[in-house]
Amino acid sequence: MLQERISRIPDLRFLKMARQSLSLPVILIFPLLFHIALAKTLKRDVKALNEIKASLGWRVVYAWVGDDPCGDGDHPPWSGVTCSTVGDYRVVTELEVYAVSIVGPFPTAVTNLLDLTRLDLHNNKLTGPIPPQIGRLKRLKILNLRWNKLQDVIPPEIGELKSLTHLYLSFNAFKGEIPKELAILPELRYLYLHENRFSGRIPAELGTLKNLRHLDVGNNHLVGTIRELIRLDGCFPALRNLYLNDNYLTGGVPAQLSNLTSLEILHLSHNRMTGIIPVGLAHMPRLTYLYLDHNNFNGRIPDAFYKHPYLKELYIEGNAFKPGVNPIGVHKVLEVSDTEFVV
Repeated sequence: MLQERISRIPDLRFLKMARQSLSLPVILIFPLLFHIALAKTLKRDVKALNEIKASLGWRVVYAWVGDDPCGDGDHPPWSGVTCSTVGDYRVVTELEVYAVSIVGPFPTAVTNLLDLTRLDLHNNKLTGPIPPQIGRLKRLKILNLRWNKLQDVIPPEIGELKSLTHLYLSFNAFKGEIPKELAILPELRYLYLHENRFSGRIPAELGTLKNLRHLDVGNNHLVGTIRELIRLDGCFPALRNLYLNDNYLTGGVPAQLSNLTSLEILHLSHNRMTGIIPVGLAHMPRLTYLYLDHNNFNGRIPDAFYKHPYLKELYIEGNAFKPGVNPIGVHKVLEVSDTEFVV
């Protein structure tokens, strides 16, 4: 009986080791929590956000309470502001203030937020140009300014945003030529420039962008030919969607276009293009949507198009094709949501 009681006495060495193992995570975690609690928002970012706050409408100011945009003990972070801890400080990494009817010029103070990776000011009423200081945002990956009233030319400093992957400038009033500096953005994947007032030719240099998947320059005042656009060897290796519709493009569809083997959507509607449709396009392996309507194409559509395994829609009306040429699919407006491409 005595031996049984002795066997039930806890091993003191075991209890000591257990207490040590339980206290270890606390020892490791406490300094981390203490460090986060003490981290202060970088004065540069506090100043920039308060300058932006002073220039914006009441809808934004109403939601931005307190002096620290990253939040403090009494107030949460400002709505639309995302912060991260870097070293001993917190910095603003994302700013999303959209659909709140901001009126006035682009807030230049934004360009002082040097750690921004995402800037989303879409669906407001911003006016005037994009300031050249935009080139200071070296870490920016996503710039969304669509659905505003921005004007003037795109500053060449846009080419300094080497981390940029998504650029949304559609539905504004930008004018002038599409800047060649966009072609020196090595990470650019999605480029939306439709519904503006761009003129001149589309820079062939855009074809050197190895990661570009989506190019939309529709509904502008662009001229030139597709042959000029794809003149560089090995151009547009990753391009899936090409929107050239509603411009003033001329010339024909070159057979070399079939070298863009990743292409899924080709939108050429409402231009001034002529000639026949080369059979090579029917052998593009991923082609799914082909819009040729409202141009001056003639001849016949090669039979190979009607045997393509993936081609869902082929629009041909408003051309001079020979009788018997038929469309594929039901004619409807194709809309690809920007949100499908945001990562």
